[in-house]
This record gives sequence, structure tokens and C-alpha cells, in this order.
Amino acid sequence: MKLGVLRETKNPPDRRVALPPKQVIKLKKLYPNIDIVVQPSDLRAYKNEEYINSGIKMQEDLSDCDVLIGVKEVEIETLIEGKKYIFFSHTAKKQEYNKGLLQTVIDKKIQLIDYEYLTNIHGQRLVAFGRWAGIVGAYNSLYAYGKRTKLFDLKRAHECHDMDEFFGELMKISLPSSLKILISGGGRVAHGAMETLAPLAIRKISPQKFLKQEFDYPVYAQVDPWHYTKRKDGGHWDLENFFKHPNDYESTFKPYTKSADLYIACHFWDPKAPRFFDVKDMTEEDYRMKVIGDVSCDIDGPIPSTLKASTINEPIYGFNPFTGKEDDAYKAGNTTVMAVDNLPGEAPRNASVDFGNDLIDNILPPLLGDDVDKIIERASITVNGNLGKHFSYLDDWLKA
Repeated sequence: MKLGVLRETKNPPDRRVALPPKQVIKLKKLYPNIDIVVQPSDLRAYKNEEYINSGIKMQEDLSDCDVLIGVKEVEIETLIEGKKYIFFSHTAKKQEYNKGLLQTVIDKKIQLIDYEYLTNIHGQRLVAFGRWAGIVGAYNSLYAYGKRTKLFDLKRAHECHDMDEFFGELMKISLPSSLKILISGGGRVAHGAMETLAPLAIRKISPQKFLKQEFDYPVYAQVDPWHYTKRKDGGHWDLENFFKHPNDYESTFKPYTKSADLYIACHFWDPKAPRFFDVKDMTEEDYRMKVIGDVSCDIDGPIPSTLKASTINEPIYGFNPFTGKEDDAYKAGNTTVMAVDNLPGEAPRNASVDFGNDLIDNILPPLLGDDVDKIIERASITVNGNLGKHFSYLDDWLKA
């Protein structure tokens, strides 16, 4: 088998790669009979020379490869008939802007394997950039807080060479002694955010203390759904029930809006679940969250100030709660919003290494050998000119 590592072509440019040089070498040692080539790229965080100096072959034309591995969507005109492709396709939720991509994949009898649906038998994701979304999201949230308060000025994450450099940047700043930070979520993203806060010696406290006390040192609290929702019928809070019937719950988040200076949102949110708070709450005199880093970036979702996704080049915008519209990011009364939706792209070298290791450890064994747990089958949106068995629900949408 021959594997081809694709260059990223989606605009705005993404500098990540599915397999950095060290991971290619690791893969070749594990599977000596597999041939691996890399498509040249002038934008990739890992330079062509880094692959060449590692003894890895660069190849522009990948038509002789069996499997083609990328990160983001592949340009329609470059798709090669009859191949296996692995990338984030953003098609399985009926994203209209990628309808043409999916139709072309079917027409060209391509097997499209989507990272988002590569799961184990328990439904847990096997490869993802979530940790890095949290790490960079928390960094960007602190960047926004420094801009809003004029207390410090951080170098942008994407301007740093790697994780070591932007952690070095963090060590230069001094935080207010009364600062209170709130993080929502309990998965990879939230834990990534906590990794960023760790070198700053910000003390973690319970949600209860966060709501009831003030401190003379920086603190943060991490909250899960049972901290900010309750059952409408007053019954016992149950996680499984919450996932199955989120519309049976109502928000109790509002007190946190009066206790946090900086809110870093790292949760998963179901559209059927209650919104955390509304615009009217943000106009109250004791509303305190002047800076919100919406790492989850659910537009028209649980946080009313998230009007749109921001970009790596322009990560911050302002929200005026009295008009409900975008406004000056630093004006008194407005909320400063950071809502970049491709945060791992700001730490492309480190994020690519973690992603490549996940690929090698969790995905390539069933792809190259026996797929006993049907990992590849569950993630195959298309197979041989048809929708995969788990994605037949897309048929009516495609034909519409």
C-alpha cells in the first residue's frame, strides 16, 4: 500500500499536517512494507526540507497512492477517482457549502473516511484536535483580557514557533490578584484550557466557592452541566438523562455571569439544551463577564454574544448587549469576544504531532489491517459510489 500526505488547500490557509516528519518515520518503522510520500507545500508548518532531511520522499502527483490523508476539506478539482481519502469533510451534518464536495466524492467512487466519526465501540473519538483548541483558546482568551484591561500585551499564538514559546510568553504577564476565571466543559477542550492556566499558578476552586467568595489571588473554577442546569420537574439530575432529553432541563448559569471576570467556554452544547443566559442578563448592573473566550463557538447558541466566528488574523470583536449587535470590542458596557473557530491552526506544529500519533496508534491499525471493531466502517461517509451504511440519512438532502 502507498500512502500520500496531502497539502492543505482550504482558504483561509491551514498550516497543520496529518503526519509530521517524525510521525512518518515512526509509521515506516511500524509498517516497513508501506510506502509513504508527502505532497510539497509552501504553507505547511513543517517545511519541505524537514521531510527531505528525514529521508521522506516529496511527490506532487499522488495518483499512484492508495490512501490520501489530509486535515481539512480537499479541493473538489483535485479529487482522484477510486481512492480512499481521510479528512474532516464537514458534510455529515448536511453542511450546504460542502454539498458539491460530497456529490463529487460519490460520483468518483471515493471512500471518504471522516475523522469526526472515527470512534471506538463506546462512541469515543479516537483522533481529534480538541486538546489544542483548549490550549490555544485559553491563551487567546488571556490575550483578549490583556487587551481589554490594558494590563499586558501577549504575542499572538500563531506568531509563536511552538507551545514552548507561547508558554514562555505567558510567564511574562502579571494577573490581577482578584481575577476570577470560569471554564465550562469537562472534556479534552476544557482540559487543554486548564493546561494553559497551569503555569500561571492560578488556583482551582470549587464552583460553590467561586459563586460565594472573593479572593486576593487569581482563581478559576471548572463547571459541568450539573453545575449550570437543573431539571424542569425538580427531579434528580442524571447525566444520561441530560444527554437523552436536554430539553427537559433549564439553565442555572446566570449567577456565574455575576462572578466571573473572564469566561472560557469549552463545553459541548446540544441545540435542544437550554441556552446558558440571554442578552437581557448582560445588561444588568452586576453583570461581570467583560471578556468571553468562546472556544466552543456555537453561533446563535448558548452564549448570546457569539454572533459569528472570528478569525486567526482578527480574533476579537465586541458585543453590545443593549443593541444585540457587533460593536467596539473595548468600549465600556460591551463584552469583548474571542471566538476563533479553528484554534488548533494557531499551534500547527504541536497540534500536528499529537494528531499524527493518534492516527498511528488508533486509526492506521484498522485501516491497514483487520477492522474488527468496524472503526473505519462507522466513519466511511461514502463507499464505492454510495453513501456509507451509517450515513444513508444524507440521501434525501443530496438529491434535493
